[in-house]
Amino acid sequence: MPIAAAIFDMDGLLIDSEPLWQDAELACFRPLGVPVTRELCRATAGRRIDEVVRLWHARFGWDGPGIDEMVERVLAEVTRLILARSEALPGVHATMDTLRQRDIPMAIASSSPPALIAAVVEKLALAPYLHLTHSGIHETRSKPDPAVFLTTARKLGVAPEHCLVFEDAPAGVSAARSAGMHVIAVPSVFDPADAAFEQADQVLGSLAEFDPIPWL
Repeated sequence: MPIAAAIFDMDGLLIDSEPLWQDAELACFRPLGVPVTRELCRATAGRRIDEVVRLWHARFGWDGPGIDEMVERVLAEVTRLILARSEALPGVHATMDTLRQRDIPMAIASSSPPALIAAVVEKLALAPYLHLTHSGIHETRSKPDPAVFLTTARKLGVAPEHCLVFEDAPAGVSAARSAGMHVIAVPSVFDPADAAFEQADQVLGSLAEFDPIPWL
C-alpha cells in the first residue's frame, strides 16, 4: 500500500544526539553529587527528559535545584551541544529529498521538547522538508504509547495506516505499531537484536539504505 505521509523520530535517527544527552546530564547532575553514569543514561535513552529527571530524583535525590529547574538546565546544555557539535546522520537529507520529490508530507514526532526540536531543525536545515513537528511533551503518555504518532498523523490529515514511521528506538517502533502505522527501524545506540525491532517492516543500518520503491 503506498504511503501518504512520513513521520520521523529525531534523537538518534536524524542526529546522533544520545552522546550529547549523556554529556548534558553528566554536566548538570555530577556537580550535585548525583552518581549518574553513561550506562544509566543509555538505559533511559528515548524517554522524555522530565521523566528522566524525576527518575534520578526518586533514585538518588539531591539538595538544591528542583526537578523543573534541572529539566531546564539539561535542556539548555543539550541544546548548546547540539548547535555546536551535531551533524545530520547519513541519509537524512537524501531520504527527505526523495520523499519531497514525490510530494509526501513529512513531520517530526519526538519525545524532545519543542525548543530542542526547533534547534535541530535549524541546525540541520530541515524546515523546507517538513509540514510540521510535534513534541511528545504535549502528550500525557510517552512512547511506547502511540499518542505522539497518532496526534502527528491527525495534524497531517493522514490516516495512521497510510503513514510510514522512521524510528531508532524499540519504544518508538512499538509506538508506531500500536498506532497502526508502517515502521522502518534504524537502530542507533540500541541493540539491533532487541525483540521490538522484529515488529518493524524493515530494519536498516542507516537512512542511507532507504529504498522508496516499495513504499511509493
